[in-house]
Amino acid sequence: MSAKAAGPDERMVTLDVTLLGRDYKVACKPGEEAELREAVALLDRRMRDIRESSSKAGSTERVAVMAALNLAHELQRAHTPSAAGHDAAAPAALVDAAAARRRIASMRSAIEQVLVPGQEKLL
Repeated sequence: MSAKAAGPDERMVTLDVTLLGRDYKVACKPGEEAELREAVALLDRRMRDIRESSSKAGSTERVAVMAALNLAHELQRAHTPSAAGHDAAAPAALVDAAAARRRIASMRSAIEQVLVPGQEKLL
């Protein structure tokens, strides 16, 4: 989903979605419907988890704000390196496994190029 506002000539699609049993109409660009539905499913799961785990969750609005803050915090942590250079608490879903494997293979190749012949078997 794009954060850019749709121009006056841009066609939008309206989807009916449900969060915590409440129905909403949400607009998105054509072709982004699947992404929007995935986002709604994620938010609905988070909202349900908060409502079930907290006796003080309160109104649907409060649950939605708490879920949004949690998701925003996770996103912020995923994009901001910690003092150690990485954030071990970042959600696994935000890690690009294929990119990590490529980076590891590249690093291993670079290490093997500088090792004395025969040492590569240690890796």
